[in-house]
Amino acid sequence: MKRLQETLQQGNKLLSIYFTAGYPNLEDTIPILKALEKNGVDMVEIGLPFSDPLADGPTIQASSTQALKNGMTTEVLFDQLKGVREQISIPLIIMGYFNPVLQYGVEAFCKKCADIGIDGLILPDLPLAEYNLHYRLTFEKYNLANIFLITPQTSVKRIMEIDKASNAFIYMVSSASTTGKTSGFNDEQIAYFNRIEGLQLKNPQIVGFGINNAETFNIATKYAKGAIIGSAFIKALTTDGIVGIHPFINRLR
Repeated sequence: MKRLQETLQQGNKLLSIYFTAGYPNLEDTIPILKALEKNGVDMVEIGLPFSDPLADGPTIQASSTQALKNGMTTEVLFDQLKGVREQISIPLIIMGYFNPVLQYGVEAFCKKCADIGIDGLILPDLPLAEYNLHYRLTFEKYNLANIFLITPQTSVKRIMEIDKASNAFIYMVSSASTTGKTSGFNDEQIAYFNRIEGLQLKNPQIVGFGINNAETFNIATKYAKGAIIGSAFIKALTTDGIVGIHPFINRLR
């Protein structure tokens, strides 16, 4: 988590990239991570594919389906990530859903993440109350950040509770849609960004959903510490493969 916290202190316009582990090919995880770090990405969210990805739109859903068909599992991902810290220095976050973590065993999962050098988890369907009641001490034991999502519909009371429970950054979802559905930001979303900025939360915010090019990246990072790109990156991988990573990142900055 210290690695993640230090990165968050480095200034604005942080770029986080999401990709689905095991996509396009089962063994692409480490090559993708190497290419992303080489091309200046600040942190990476490694997607653990799940058969019912509620927050994800069609692009990431399709990548998850293919990754599962390719043979990606929690155990396979952990095997692929053994020794990753000998090759990759930027923060790594596993993003997925709580069911596979629960099946693996929450403590066993967290211990494995700590052993590998994972900095945090994003589990959109793990409620704040459940986390505080049952799992917070486990995450703290293994020095893992648990990153919560807020949306334009999240109440100020809940945002403040999430801010209190967080120790890295808050994932600021730009709209009420699933991933990959929106393009650009309207006046209502800009008002939402301003409203969150005005709360002066102790944790920085990183915007996700709807960022797919330099224009949307620059708008999002005007109001937040950084931005996350997922669906657009998956589309680029689908079209161009790993060789397309350099031009994709280059177009963003």
